[in-house]
Amino acid sequence: MPAGLVFDWHTHRDHQLAWAASGVLTVRTAAAAWVLPPTRALWIPAGLRHETLSAGTSTMRTLYVRPDLCPIIWPDAVPVAASPLLAELIGYLEDPGLDPDRRAHAEAVLVDLLRPVTMTTIDVRLPAEQRARQVAQALTDDPADRRTLAEWGRQVGASERTLARGFVAGAGLAFGRWRARLRLQAALPALAVGQPVGNVARHVGYESASAFVAAFRRETGLTPAAYFRSPPAPPG
Repeated sequence: MPAGLVFDWHTHRDHQLAWAASGVLTVRTAAAAWVLPPTRALWIPAGLRHETLSAGTSTMRTLYVRPDLCPIIWPDAVPVAASPLLAELIGYLEDPGLDPDRRAHAEAVLVDLLRPVTMTTIDVRLPAEQRARQVAQALTDDPADRRTLAEWGRQVGASERTLARGFVAGAGLAFGRWRARLRLQAALPALAVGQPVGNVARHVGYESASAFVAAFRRETGLTPAAYFRSPPAPPG
């Protein structure tokens, strides 16, 4: 998937397991948005409306599972740990020539490997108010822009208070929190391919790596390194 590719809102008759073998995927539903590094996959139940997009270059691998052949009945999208074994199993099940018995055994193992993990969603909605949306779009194009809301107001012809209300009402967040989430979302594709945290921090507008890591931890509860690390195997 090249940067910017979007699979617009759609549904599937089958359950879907979406995984980024490289890069980062974003999957949105009406309730939330998940930014998925290669250490996480997303179980999307049949019939759930969603869209999938790639901020940077990524490789998407996916499996489809018939609901009548699957014991999983999760009603909503669920992030799961993408262990090396799960990654190998995805590749194995993609083989169209796999005989039915082997496929059935592999799908049973797949169900055992789907281990839900707690994951903070990083949802960045654009405000509806025209001038606030103009600011949001400009920052989406250049997350490193450090202008204050008052400075943006002079450019778009609105007061600081009007713009602040536009972000809270339309995006659900105060402007500072919204911009922090936007910067983190913009940073994820570069972090996923191993770029140094200091370089990524400067690219999205932070003066230091420590400030970026602190903001990342506030939003996700994890450092960037921990966010991309595979979860530990369960005991036993």
